[in-house]
Amino acid sequence: MRAAEFLYGTAPGRVLLRGLCRPWFSKLGGWVLSTRLSALAVGPFIRAHGIDMSQCPETKFSSFNDFFTRRLPSSARPADMDPAAFISPCDGRLTVWPADEAGRFPVKGTEYTLSELLRDEALARRFYGGLIWLFRLSLEDYHRYIWTADGMAGEKVSIPGVLHTVQPLTRGQRPVYHENTRQYRVLDTAFGPTAVMEVGALLVGRIEDEPFENPVRRGMEKGHFAFGGSTVILITPPNAASPLPSIAAASARGEETPVRQGERVGTITKK
Repeated sequence: MRAAEFLYGTAPGRVLLRGLCRPWFSKLGGWVLSTRLSALAVGPFIRAHGIDMSQCPETKFSSFNDFFTRRLPSSARPADMDPAAFISPCDGRLTVWPADEAGRFPVKGTEYTLSELLRDEALARRFYGGLIWLFRLSLEDYHRYIWTADGMAGEKVSIPGVLHTVQPLTRGQRPVYHENTRQYRVLDTAFGPTAVMEVGALLVGRIEDEPFENPVRRGMEKGHFAFGGSTVILITPPNAASPLPSIAAASARGEETPVRQGERVGTITKK
């Protein structure tokens, strides 16, 4: 039985889960993974997950988290600079979900609402009838993320919570995106506002943004996650952007599409 199946699918696992999902557990894990001894795990992890290190300028790491938060050159993740391109903020697996006129949207059998996700009903109403672009990162993905458009970034909103895993198994059992620790800013762009949210997950004790000055530019690094799976969510208003047909079709089937940071995943439709 996989660990997630035990934790979320059995009574003993759910008892254990109450402690594991608390931020203190992820902070403890983050401390361990920042020790020099943890660097011994880097080589086995790279081999187990088939991670391509050919574009990474660093060859030695002081800790596992030093490796996990490694920075690749911009040439390794070029951003599509076509003004009509809606691009991915990160490596991951993308699904695009429409929000209805009441701000509701389903993800893997769990219904969410924009007002609960954002904890701001007035802001949520601006996105009713729009799209939720959900980028789920796995352990093997590059865990840095970028700004996806030029614009003026608003104040950061931090929402405390717990830290469930974001693996598909658990998303049908827990409303993880309402319960998990997360942060967001609203980016005002030429095609309307975009809510840019980072969601922590089990063993992700830190969501770290880079310092910046407005206006931000497409392709600029926004920040990174520490060890663990995690999620970036973009929320766009009605008629502002549309996913590529292949991504729209896969999402309608409930399937995720692998994407890379900076690549085109949709088209900006509103000027």
